[in-house]
Amino acid sequence: MKKRLFYTTLAGALLLLCTSCCQQKSTDVVLERATPESVGMSSEKLKNADDVINAAIAERTIPGAVLAVVKNSKLVYLKAYGNKSVYPDTIAMTENTVFDLASLTKVASTAMSMAHLLERGGFRLEDKVSMYIPEFQPWVDPETGEKVDIRIIDLLTHSSGLPSYANTSELLERYGVAHPDTLMSYINSVPRLFRPTTRYEYSCLGFITLQNILQRITGKPLCEYAQENIFDVLGMKHTAYGPKTKNMKEIMELVAPTVKQPDGSVLLGEAQDPLGRIMNWENSGNSGLFSSAEDLALLAAALMNGGSINGVSVLGKHTVEAMTRVPEGFEHVGRSLGWENYSMPGKYGCMFHPTLTFAHTGHTGTSILVDPVAKVGVILLAHRVHPIDTGYVGRLRALVCNAVGGAIIE
Repeated sequence: MKKRLFYTTLAGALLLLCTSCCQQKSTDVVLERATPESVGMSSEKLKNADDVINAAIAERTIPGAVLAVVKNSKLVYLKAYGNKSVYPDTIAMTENTVFDLASLTKVASTAMSMAHLLERGGFRLEDKVSMYIPEFQPWVDPETGEKVDIRIIDLLTHSSGLPSYANTSELLERYGVAHPDTLMSYINSVPRLFRPTTRYEYSCLGFITLQNILQRITGKPLCEYAQENIFDVLGMKHTAYGPKTKNMKEIMELVAPTVKQPDGSVLLGEAQDPLGRIMNWENSGNSGLFSSAEDLALLAAALMNGGSINGVSVLGKHTVEAMTRVPEGFEHVGRSLGWENYSMPGKYGCMFHPTLTFAHTGHTGTSILVDPVAKVGVILLAHRVHPIDTGYVGRLRALVCNAVGGAIIE
């Protein structure tokens, strides 16, 4: 009972810290703008991406989108299309619109924060999860009874064997309360699907576990750690968790709504994902981060430049390389430390480096891609879940990436 009380108290303390401290104190890093031609790209060919996005809007696949293209760590294209809201009011999309990033949270917040902690000597990739969360159960061979511990590297590469997700309604029925502790209690003992490292299973639960590891090592909520060590360092002024909960008026004025609710309202400034919004209190390793295309362009520029931009370093060069390459022995998984590399051929078109490119998507229609060889970044924030979660952007994403890749002429 005492142990349970301690973890409940810890979660409450972390929430208070997150609410009071996750305020933006961004530096004045500004991503240099340049014409496409000055960095070896064609303005005319980039208009092919406009055509593709406008066609998707005309077909009502999405109500709107924002596209940012980075080349050689410079912002060469930033454009808004369609509307950021079509219900209850129609409001035009703007270049600085802030989106619910959904699973882009996994890379922009959790993976980046874990990489930052890794280079500070905070943990080893080979460390067992149970070193930090003693209640976390291993995989047990159903035939022999052999126990195999899950490691941090298994979580980061989605090869841990944890299930992909958990149903919030079932969790509430089982535990009777929406609380980060109850969510982690479930993850600690939920049946593992396979022996760690043997195959791939994309897992939100794995990244919530990473969140809890980071919080136990640092004593800080993920939202605070990421804000302090990633977003503020890079000058990402419109990037934060839970802008509605934290009453971030400047960001809230820019936020695009997501899904229409049964009562006729729309989610605005709150995570669409129920695990992030309800169970994890707007501080989650799998979802719930809000950001703009230009802020993500800053992140992409830093990553393609070895972790630095305009003299500001967010990660070391070797840290970035370690985070974004598929670890030895994980080639069959095709994932680096949080990022997609070559696990899903064709998902991002066919124009970029087949093994060194790293990318990620989010359920709401968001995506980020960085090709460190061509020094190109593509951020597409396509608002597919508004007002109903029925839009599909898989084909659109590939077409846009091909259009951007095709615009490279040098």
